[in-house]
Amino acid sequence: MASGSGSSKTDFRRKWDKDEYENLAQKRLTEERDRERRDGKVAPPVKRDLLRHRDYKVDLESKLGKTIVITKTTPQAEMGGYYCNVCDCVVKDSINFLDHINGKKHQRNLGMSMRVERSSLDQVKKRFEVNKKKMEEKQKEYDFEERMKELREEEEKAKAYKKEKQKERKRRAEEDVDFEEDDEMAAVMGFSGFGSSKKSH
Repeated sequence: MASGSGSSKTDFRRKWDKDEYENLAQKRLTEERDRERRDGKVAPPVKRDLLRHRDYKVDLESKLGKTIVITKTTPQAEMGGYYCNVCDCVVKDSINFLDHINGKKHQRNLGMSMRVERSSLDQVKKRFEVNKKKMEEKQKEYDFEERMKELREEEEKAKAYKKEKQKERKRRAEEDVDFEEDDEMAAVMGFSGFGSSKKSH
């Protein structure tokens, strides 16, 4: 076990024989396995399903902005936070709740392993076709609805621009009339302009 011989008097650390302890650990493991085989307590490995796509929408916004009175007698499912009925636990925020429902413990409680089914070439091709059709439908909807919206906005901008131009023209016309009246009035009163210090001879 502890070999004190061969160590100097100044070295106070114990020295352990690693090979000896490793042999003891191996013996103990083999004895435990033999005992389990004799007693018939060997648990067969549990066969779990492969990881599947979630077929429901995770509700994260239903309690958003709501206040709840919590007392000592309030059930755990109605406490503040997100309740997982599979694992019977409450998680305080949405990020940790998503981590929990995507995690190993939750999936194990659902009876699934974290392994994913390998897709065949045909499945991948079908998925691409479905996604391509969805994109084309979205493109068609966008083309018609968005184009109409853009045309309406352009018409409104054009109308607003024309109105602004007309207002500008009216304002200029009124200013020109005012200047002409001022010049005529100045001539009638006998002075040609204001602010000029030069005298014409």
